[in-house]
Amino acid sequence: MKRACVAVALSVILGGCSSWSFSNPFGGPATMLAKADRLTAEGDYRSAVAAYDAFLAQNSDDSQGVRARRDAVASIVTTRDEITRLNQELARVREELAKREGDLAKVRQEADKLRADLERLKQIDLQLEKRK
Repeated sequence: MKRACVAVALSVILGGCSSWSFSNPFGGPATMLAKADRLTAEGDYRSAVAAYDAFLAQNSDDSQGVRARRDAVASIVTTRDEITRLNQELARVREELAKREGDLAKVRQEADKLRADLERLKQIDLQLEKRK
């Protein structure tokens, strides 16, 4: 009877260990964390955040350092999105500025033309005064 209990206990333990590797398709915690770190190093920040999230979902007990790394990578993603948005806004503002500079050049040309017309009218007025 004792042998049967030992055999059952051993099979449960070994069965549990072997089934654990099938239930975790991402590998062990170290593998998941290494993958997230590798993705971060490669600059694939969105995938890295997802990998850190997967690690944290499975290993929430020992995750202070991982949580900090995940937050840092998420901050990079947010910052890059903000930079993209600001670059688009900058391009729009530059385009609007170029348009307004073109309008200003037209107004200056018109002002120069009006000054020349005014000067010509003054000359005509002086000539008319001299004739009288």
